[in-house]
Amino acid sequence: MTSPTSPALTTYHLSKSYGSVQATNDVSLTVQAGETLALLGPSGCGKSTVLRMVAGLERPDAGRVEVGGRDVTALPPEARHTGLVFQDYALFPHLSVLDNVAYGPRMRGAARSEAHGRAREALALVNLPELAARKPAQLSGGQAQRVALARALATHSPLLLLDEPLSNLDERLRAELRGDLRELFTRVGAGVLLVTHDQREALALAGQVAVMRAGHLVQTGAAREVFDQPATAWVAAFLGWANVLARDGGQALLVPEDAVRLGEGSAFSLTSRRATEAGETVTVAHPLGPLTLNLSAREAGLLEGGSLRLEMNEARVRQVADDRHPEPARKLRR
Repeated sequence: MTSPTSPALTTYHLSKSYGSVQATNDVSLTVQAGETLALLGPSGCGKSTVLRMVAGLERPDAGRVEVGGRDVTALPPEARHTGLVFQDYALFPHLSVLDNVAYGPRMRGAARSEAHGRAREALALVNLPELAARKPAQLSGGQAQRVALARALATHSPLLLLDEPLSNLDERLRAELRGDLRELFTRVGAGVLLVTHDQREALALAGQVAVMRAGHLVQTGAAREVFDQPATAWVAAFLGWANVLARDGGQALLVPEDAVRLGEGSAFSLTSRRATEAGETVTVAHPLGPLTLNLSAREAGLLEGGSLRLEMNEARVRQVADDRHPEPARKLRR
């Protein structure tokens, strides 16, 4: 039985290998009801394998999966009570939009009239009620993405699984849908596990973030906290920090952008400068190390020939382990 007080998802020490390569190792996650957790990492890090084990599309070599407090590790996908949105949407081309969305409830035993009722409710949630009679070939990319999401919502599942849901869309549509999806997740109240390689997507959609590297979880926490306080140099670089400065002894300094005050303090020489649409990107020869700064058009006016005045708030600079090299081994340990 699913408990109303249980997390939407808990994984315990999930591990999976393909031949001699360890795809995931000891992955433990919790997604609360009504919460979105982004499983974030570069391509090939194992995040989609985690999602597939949660969905029942792969069997873990070790570990356990619970949905709503119910152990589903040995159950087939249709018995897990999850809603899944694939990267390519996987809509049935011969079915109407309405029948595509009703497919999940029908497979779980709902009568045709009930399934269609749920499908219409889900299409209304994603703002596509007028497209019920269309076929998938008549949909735009953004519409197909919303239909795939509606199909997952129509199952009334306590857990939604989204595998790179916006990756096939152009940037304009992605930006538009990021705002829509966050609002929708809040309204439906399900737990959401979102797999993505896109840092902006994770920060825009998720309250919690788990960063993966080479099959391992390397940092988990509140999204804003993870982005503002990376645990290691690799995490900082992956999340887009411009200034991760190597030190001796396997350490690195993290310099937040807002720790630098421009136009005040000492003048430092520029070692490079490049014009951008917004202004300029410059590299400054600072005693801590070469600092990369993105200057707006107004801030670019502070440049004094080949130098820039700046003041560093060194209290904001953090020292962390420099784990950028080498990549952790993923060979199966026997």
